[in-house]
This record gives sequence, structure tokens and C-alpha cells, in this order.
Amino acid sequence: MPLQYPLSAVVPSKPDTGDDMSLALTLTTISPEVGGVLVRGEKGTAKSTTVRALASVLPPIEVVAGDRFASRPGDTSPDGPGPDHRWPLDAETETRPVRLVELPVGATEDRVLGSLHLSKVLADGVAEYEPGLLARAHRGILYVDEVNLLHDHLVDLLLDAAAMGRSTVERDGVSVAHAARFVLVGTMNPEEGELRPQLLDRFGLTVEIAAPRDPRLRAEVVRRRLAFDADPAAFVESYADAERALTDRIAAARKLLPEVELTDAVLTKVAEVCAAFEVDGMRADIVTTRTAIAHAAWHGRTHITRADIRQAALLALPHRRRRNPFDAPGLDEDLLDRVLGDGEPDPEPPAPPEPEGDSDGDGGADGQDDHGFDTGPGGPAQPTDHAGGPAQPTDHAGGPAQPTDHADQTDRPTEQGQGPTSVIGAADPYKVRRFEVTGTGAGESGKRSRALTSNGRRAGTDPTGQGGLHLVETIRAAAPHQQARGRSTGRIRFETTDLRTARREGREANLVLFCVDASGSMAARKRMEQVKTAILSLLLDAYQRRDKVGLVTFRADSAEVALPPTHSVDIAAKRLADLPAGGRTPLAEGLLTAAEVLRVEKVRDPRRRPLLIVITDGRATHGQDAVARSRQAASWIAEQHTTAVVVDCEQGPMRLGLAGQLATAMQASHLPLADVSARALTGVARVA
Repeated sequence: MPLQYPLSAVVPSKPDTGDDMSLALTLTTISPEVGGVLVRGEKGTAKSTTVRALASVLPPIEVVAGDRFASRPGDTSPDGPGPDHRWPLDAETETRPVRLVELPVGATEDRVLGSLHLSKVLADGVAEYEPGLLARAHRGILYVDEVNLLHDHLVDLLLDAAAMGRSTVERDGVSVAHAARFVLVGTMNPEEGELRPQLLDRFGLTVEIAAPRDPRLRAEVVRRRLAFDADPAAFVESYADAERALTDRIAAARKLLPEVELTDAVLTKVAEVCAAFEVDGMRADIVTTRTAIAHAAWHGRTHITRADIRQAALLALPHRRRRNPFDAPGLDEDLLDRVLGDGEPDPEPPAPPEPEGDSDGDGGADGQDDHGFDTGPGGPAQPTDHAGGPAQPTDHAGGPAQPTDHADQTDRPTEQGQGPTSVIGAADPYKVRRFEVTGTGAGESGKRSRALTSNGRRAGTDPTGQGGLHLVETIRAAAPHQQARGRSTGRIRFETTDLRTARREGREANLVLFCVDASGSMAARKRMEQVKTAILSLLLDAYQRRDKVGLVTFRADSAEVALPPTHSVDIAAKRLADLPAGGRTPLAEGLLTAAEVLRVEKVRDPRRRPLLIVITDGRATHGQDAVARSRQAASWIAEQHTTAVVVDCEQGPMRLGLAGQLATAMQASHLPLADVSARALTGVARVA
């Protein structure tokens, strides 16, 4: 088995203020009831390295010997003896390391929950349960890399198990319930798409990370990584003392956790903080309180200070506060400090094991505790390296991203021969009508267009399909041929032709490509504000339906891909906010650029069907034969059988109807800008 990069060797990007990622991971392993950690950050920021290294510093656990579910003596287990399946208190035990179980993005539901042991059923006729990943992760860590790309129904399964601490399987003739208490850790790159808000809330803590910008820190990252790759054994051995010290401190914090005193003053202060940030529900109060308790135990205290509450709020509240669509999770630290006030609730002297001289009880006068950890102000104590400097286990920096201001208006310099340009903001988004791709697809699971997917309602069987095995239909297909195959008694005889798979019908996610007219005819403030508001609303709809989005704009004398197709609608919203308007209308160039983007994406992902949304008034004013070239480009898109919608932005009493003619040439749907709203569609239905 290859050696794991040490947790204490990951270079911190904020050596003076501590490390949110390692602190969040540590606190949730000290108190698993906190609810796990979601780590959001750009690629190459040591997210996976840090999570995988966490398991190696956790104290080992004691389990019943031979039990598949990592049970303690006295626990209920499907493998336990007796009518209630409970292991006796004197059961033989063994000690083993904590497991880190990785849940792949492409895992199936039966691998997550467990299912019938097919080989034993078909070979021996014995119905036996085969545990899944949730059972294997019990009392360990369940790690989901790129959790934002995981299918929704799998995310719901594992988050429900994490919240309840138990998994119940009722499928394929199996009825089993087993404990599933684990630390859930998810990592994701926001550029590839966001989690739904209700799923964000199910993670106890969340942290935002970014790569260090200091050249010296970046050089140190490369230096350590090259040293590890050159001689992994020697590199790991050089950090063995720091790793053991970290393990001992986690074990001590777990032991101290029940002794931490929770006073009424602390509960009141936590409630005031949560109320100030207008969080929904009571989960935020509970998680913040549990995190503050774990933070106090991590620093060797039996009392909770204001610093504990502050750090707990910074980890537990950013993804729970009320925010506008496309606003990144974040917390106003000035407001937090005002709510917490100047006085600490129920301060007490430092715990006896801590050296004297530190008024916060977080370490000695030299900034280190008796384990050799650097106890930065308000942050977690971290192991020191052999050169005397801090070697804190993270590789990230930075706070929450700032919300995008969609109401900005900025004048741009006048382009020669093209007229003035301006940047106009959008109003608040609204609910839009649903646009679908025609026909039935077979793309990734989503919520937009009809498709054959791996989940959804069962719509029949298929002898050559790619879905999961349909056991009942497979047996039914084999049953009429048993006598001809020479079976008199014993097990059923199967052949390849008997195989049946379930054909399920659900919804798929699509590629929604916006082709936006940003010319001078669209630059009127009211019109551009309406256009941007409509696009922002459509982006919000695409986010909720798990679509991939792209943005093509055309103005002056050319078209450009403002945003290549991506899962991050946040980035699309930011690009939209900075979109200038002015100049002539190169409509043909815009359509041809959009067609080229669709062609390239079809090669990259042939299963994902596109939906092209062209937002224009239909005027073509750039180049010779501008109108004819626009019609040719529209006809070419129609020949590709691309589902398209033309949103007509023409306004005023004198209308030319050019957008309608464009839609006819593209064989696309045509609707006025005002009809994008679902409210407008409802009004039409009521009138009818």
C-alpha cells in the first residue's frame, strides 16, 4: 500500500492565523455529532491530500472481532448473535485503524446501501445481505470527492444516514438495518457547479480554501512535494513525531469532551449570533454549540470562551445564512464581533495541563503547548516542523467570496466608430417557464428534459440496456427454458440471453447555451436591464436543474465566448454582470460562434443534449449582406436539429418582427422577453 502524505507536512498558506480546513476536520472527528465538513476550493489546493491524511492521525478504534459492521461490544449488529442481534459485553475484540471510505461519483445505489449477495443467491440459493459503503464507513470517515457532481438521490441517501446514524435497507428481498455513524467529508470545486442549498445545510461545517499567493509558500509546497516523491518513507518518518503528537491531542480532546461545561450564557450567546445572521431552522444553533464545545476540548479547556463561539460560527454559519441567488457563502466578521460583544461568557482560568502565561488558555508564553503545537490566536494548535517553524496541516487561504453586485452601472470609453458602451446591472431574478429539449435523451441525471436515466420511475426492461440488473425479470426470462436446459432440481440455470436490465425514465441535465445580443440597439438602460434580469433568472433555473451553461455575446464587429460551457452558474452570473453593451449587431457571427461551441461540446460530451437560447431583437447591421448571412447561419443551426429558443427583445409601437423571422429560419420557439417569466405564462393560461 503506498504511503500517505503526512497531515502535518501540508504547508499552510496562513501561518499566522491558523487553518480553517484542518480545524474543521479535527473538530468533526473529535465530535462526530457536528455533522461533517464541506470543503469548497479551486483545484490544486490539497483538499484531497488533507482529507486522506486525516485518517492516519486518528486514534485506532476497538471493534468486535470478525464483525463486518465495526461494532463495539454491546452494540446491535446484523452479525450479532441472539434474537436482538446484540453483541455481548464480553465479546472478543480487536483494534484496527480508522477507515477512510471513498464514495466514487459514479457509484450505484446498491453499492452505497448494500444489496442482495447475488453470487450466493444464484449459486447456493441463500439470501444474504452484502454490506455497502455506508456499513464499511461506520465509525470512520466517508469521503466524497467532487460531491457537487454526485447524483442527487445518492447525496440524499448518505446525508440522511449521516444525520440519523443508521441505514435501513429494504430492497431485493432484503430487510436489514445497521448503524452508520461516520464523519462525512465532501470536497468540491465551485467552478464545476454548486450544491443545492438544502444539501449545503446538511453539512455541519464548511470552509473556503484557495492556493497561497505568497511565492515563498508556493516554493515550500513544491519543495516538500518533491521530497516526498523522491523518498516517501524518509519523508513520512521525518514527520512521525508531529503525527503522533497530533494523534495524542485528538485522543485527549475526545476524552475531555464530556467534561466541557455548557452554560446558559453560552447558549444565549449562540442563539443571538444565529438570530443576527437570520439562519433558517434550528440546526445552525445546534451545530454551532457542538462545534464550540469541541473547540474548547481541542484547546484543553472545560469552559467555553467567546473565541470558541466565534470560531464555531465562522465554520457553521456561512452556508446557512440567508443570501441572494449566486452569492457565495460568507460571513460578515464585523457583525459577528459586534454580536459577541467585548466580554467572554463565563471565563475561567486555563486548565491545569496548559502552561501558564497565556491569558486565553490556548498555550504557553512561547505560543506552543506541551505537545509542541503552535497555538495561533483563535486558531487550532498545529504541529511544528523540525526547524522550529509551524507546519500546520493545510494548503489554503482566503475568506469567502464577495457577493456579485448585479445593480452596477459603469460607463465605458467610447469605441471609435461604434458609439458609447455601458455596463448596466440586472434586477432581482424571477421564476421562469421551463424550456425543454425535444425528444427523449440519455444524458446525466438532472431536472430539465425527458430522458432514460439510471434513476427515476421504472418504465420497462431492456435485454441489452446499461441499467442495473432487473432480477425478477431475469428469472422470469429464464424460467420457461429450465426443462429444455436439463434442470430437474437445484439451482436455476441461466444463459446470457436471460439477462434483463431495468429501463428507467426520468429527467436529464442539458447544456444551456446563451447567445446574447449586446449591440447598441440593446443598450437602452431599461431594455438591457430586462435582458440581464431574464438571463439571470434563466441561470438560476439552470442551477436548480443541474445544467451546464455557457455564454456567447456579440457586439461591434465580432462575437466572443464570454464563458465556455461550465457547471458553475456563479461564474456565468459574474460574467453577465460585467457585460458591456454598444456598437453594431454582428448577428451572423454570434450564431456561428454559438454553433461552433455546440459542435465542440458534442464531441466532448455526446450524451448531453444542448438547448440554445438566443436573446436579440433580430436586427443584423454589421457587414455586407448582414441579414442574408444571419438567415444562412440560422438555417445551418436548424439543419443540426438543435432545440433553440429565440427571446424577442424588440420593444415599442413600431416593431419589425425580425426576431420572429429569425426563429422561423432556426425552426426555434419564439417568445417576447416579457413571456420568459412563469408568471406571464400563468397569466396567459388564466385568460384562456
